[in-house]
Amino acid sequence: MDPQADQLAFGQRLQILRTRRGLTRDQLGGLVGRSGSWVKGLETGRLKVPKLDTILALAEVLRGRNLAELTGDQGLHIDLFAGPGHPRLAAVKAAVDAWPLATAQEVPSTTHIRARLTRAWRTRHSAPNHREAIGALLPDLIRDAQIAVRQANTSADRRAAQASLAEVYSLTQFFVAYQPDAALLWRVAERGLVAAQESEDPYAIGVAAWLSTQAHRDTGPAHYDAADAVNLATLEYLQPLLEDSSPEVLAIAGALTFEAGYTAARRGETGVAWRHWETAGAMANGLPDGFYDPITSFSRPIMSAHAVTIAVELRHGGESVRQAVAAEAMAIPSRPRRARHRIEEARGYQIAGQPDVALATLEKAHEAAPETIRYNGYAKRIVLEEADSKAPARRQRASALAVKIGLLAA
Repeated sequence: MDPQADQLAFGQRLQILRTRRGLTRDQLGGLVGRSGSWVKGLETGRLKVPKLDTILALAEVLRGRNLAELTGDQGLHIDLFAGPGHPRLAAVKAAVDAWPLATAQEVPSTTHIRARLTRAWRTRHSAPNHREAIGALLPDLIRDAQIAVRQANTSADRRAAQASLAEVYSLTQFFVAYQPDAALLWRVAERGLVAAQESEDPYAIGVAAWLSTQAHRDTGPAHYDAADAVNLATLEYLQPLLEDSSPEVLAIAGALTFEAGYTAARRGETGVAWRHWETAGAMANGLPDGFYDPITSFSRPIMSAHAVTIAVELRHGGESVRQAVAAEAMAIPSRPRRARHRIEEARGYQIAGQPDVALATLEKAHEAAPETIRYNGYAKRIVLEEADSKAPARRQRASALAVKIGLLAA
């Protein structure tokens, strides 16, 4: 059955999407503060369609592509966890899909490609329109990195070229994430894993696994085991290397350790989630002063942001606010990562019943990086919910933000 079919009732759509995500009725009910029997009542039609705030809470858990998928109302055809599609997506997709098996073109050296990658990461972290900035760079970078692998003359050169290609795919995955092309996202993630394995570079392997873990986890509860499998296998591979490794390898091991906690928090495993967070924090403290990984953002300061995320994913409103207040003074050098942290804080304030603070925090996220909030389903859920608020001032504020991020027409 297709949830887009017009004849389906709300309850039927809800059951289809819940089943696709691998959730029981009790699990879905618990994630939105209700019971399994309440979910059954909605699915069987015994209960009426709930209010918008509840629909948005269900959409968040089910990670539907848009509200129409759940409601059937094409007037609510609003993209949530899949963004609207960036204007440069087609060009990036074409570059990924092209496969230059034979070419007479001579490409820059691996050293030159790595220098371009370094500039691209700096651009991503500093630009408020970071998707536009890296979207303009990616097509040529993807093509050149692919050809560099083909033209490598020695085994060492080929491994170095594969490491660069893996990193190009990592940058590409940041661009493709939350856009309406799940197949492209998985193609990029899988190619990144293959290139990293071929490179035999521990850092490249760790980064590719870090991104693959996120892709699995964001697909839904049915994929949490796959996320853990990739994550924990990579940590096991890295463990013997850590004693004499570079800060970069230590950082990717720390980032993977936190990801294990993130997945545990999604499962509702409080003790496991915080234990992984504490272990990752100890690893961050072992990094050199001022170290900040350009891909994962793993560092000492980021652990405060990670604490907010753990509390939010566990749906602990009071703890989310406490962690948000504790993290307020930290400095995150990356604009998109700073915006993402603000969105996590806003989720915490919303859970804690502080919608005005949540909206103010989302406004800060928009100031830091408009393209981050535009493609974030959690932020859009909060804005849409408060745009329907009974409080006139809050409704007006949310509506103004909805216009800024493209949810409502001006």
